[in-house]
Amino acid sequence: MSGSRFGPGYLVGPLEPRHDRRSFSCRVEALDRYLKEQATQDARRGVASVFVAEEQPTGVILGYYTLSMAAVNLDRLPDHLGRKMPRYPTVPCVRLGRLAIHADAQGHGLGTHLLMDAMARALRSEIAWAAFLVDAKDEAARSFYLRFGFESLADDRNHLYLMRRTLEPLFGAGPPRARPR
Repeated sequence: MSGSRFGPGYLVGPLEPRHDRRSFSCRVEALDRYLKEQATQDARRGVASVFVAEEQPTGVILGYYTLSMAAVNLDRLPDHLGRKMPRYPTVPCVRLGRLAIHADAQGHGLGTHLLMDAMARALRSEIAWAAFLVDAKDEAARSFYLRFGFESLADDRNHLYLMRRTLEPLFGAGPPRARPR
């Protein structure tokens, strides 16, 4: 499995057929059901990439997240950011669609590790994007993302974003550059 190691005892990488999704429970029915019933279909159809934190050496899924491409209407960004964007009707984004931690692994920082892994993966992509989006499902999730500097889009306090240029220095990344031939 290709992936990145974050902390002792688990490896983060793409969801694979060998992963046992049946035992996963974060105690949020919609998130549990997604991993068990829909995640592999979304990955196969190319609508979301699904990444799991797998306990080593047991292979138990401790958490997961999804990433997909998205766009946000320019007028949903605060005025000070919208004025700096090209005059296209939408801004290209990466969307963190779901983030869930197994109930037994909650409260140990795995959610933070998975969020950082998602941001780092997005920054490694050669596809251009300007903002990293999340849709907080409730106030607790919103509070989690606000701790990392996310801000609300203009039309909905639970639709949150971080600009790519804010993330790049944190991960030692810069804008995509042309490769020499």
